[in-house]
Amino acid sequence: MVNGWPMTIGGNAVSRRRFLRHVGVGAIGLAAAACAAIPPRPPPSTAPAISHAPAASQTPTPSAERDLETKIAQMLLVGFRGLTAPGGDPVVRDITALGLGGVVLFDRDQPTGESVRNIESPDQLRMLTAELQEAANRGPTDLPLLIAIDQEGGRVARLRPDHGFPGSEPAADLGTRGDPTHTAEAGAATGRTLSNAGITLNLAPVVDLDRNPANPIIGALGRSFGADPELVVEHASAFVDGHRRHGVRTALKHFPGHGSAGGDTHAGIVDVTEAWTEDELEPFERLVASGHADAVLTAHVFNSTLDRDYPATLSRATITGVLRQQLGFDGPVISDDLQMGAIRDEYGYEEAVALAIEAGVDILTIANQQVFEADIVRRTIDIVAGHVASGRIGEERIDEAYRRIRKFKGS
Repeated sequence: MVNGWPMTIGGNAVSRRRFLRHVGVGAIGLAAAACAAIPPRPPPSTAPAISHAPAASQTPTPSAERDLETKIAQMLLVGFRGLTAPGGDPVVRDITALGLGGVVLFDRDQPTGESVRNIESPDQLRMLTAELQEAANRGPTDLPLLIAIDQEGGRVARLRPDHGFPGSEPAADLGTRGDPTHTAEAGAATGRTLSNAGITLNLAPVVDLDRNPANPIIGALGRSFGADPELVVEHASAFVDGHRRHGVRTALKHFPGHGSAGGDTHAGIVDVTEAWTEDELEPFERLVASGHADAVLTAHVFNSTLDRDYPATLSRATITGVLRQQLGFDGPVISDDLQMGAIRDEYGYEEAVALAIEAGVDILTIANQQVFEADIVRRTIDIVAGHVASGRIGEERIDEAYRRIRKFKGS
């Protein structure tokens, strides 16, 4: 997710409908065949089995409805406007009244073009995050608020020197330098900055392989450690370890690999079928196996090698079939921003929310950077609750996500 940064749109951002006219959907196998393409491996012993709670009654009590809505609210990671969080602010009301589980911070406001959105200075940011956590203390759960940010380093860094924060090196420079000890120190420096600011989750590191230097969203921005899986794993592990010194969680992105793409999913569907190779899964697999995957963030890329119908974020074959069953990951899966063009323009918001949850996404990111919807938390809760009431989404799927979120938050 790089919302808020001006981008030059290029490459092969195309509509899904146009793409499907040119690619025979019968050429690729269904989910079972996609999963079979990757040698199965048992889940790591550290991944506990998920037990499913019984389905809710068809006539839930008001208390049960409130409990369901609170669980859904915990599944949301939402962008908002403001340098402070006074009691009557919409985001505070969403946290205290609805139980909103997480927020994502930005320096710039893309819809308005304003240069300041949530971040002005270190002191201001510490006060803002403290206000937000205090609101969570007054909310309907005993869980802290996830406060997330994209602080990869280099060009994708919301905390910048012009706002009083330390500078940070891009992943490409760290990979070129080739010193994992230095990368660990860079990760620790970032983790310290985030911890001091009250930020609990860094939506980093990028573990995409830099297979297309002209990729407008990865290679051209220096966001990848390099093209070699071994190099990427080595430096991503060090980066994560550095954050853990300061108690900051991280999210590996963008599953199942965005590095070979030729387009930007902010603008529309991006097909990586011809460019993507199976070794783009290797960093995710190895980091999951080594215990370096706190969370995994999805890509919106369309890859018919894995799913002939849906982009990765909406693909059960990709998220449940490959990431969960093949790679053995049992932590929270976070979507990239569901308001991005690759999703919003092709599926509509309501359908995308349902598909993402059905696919296995536990935390839905709604950055409010492509468009801004002040009531998006209430609207999304109603959408998901409606799908549960209709039977499309089982309540056990909500319970499964909620259990992962509780564990991720340390409860």
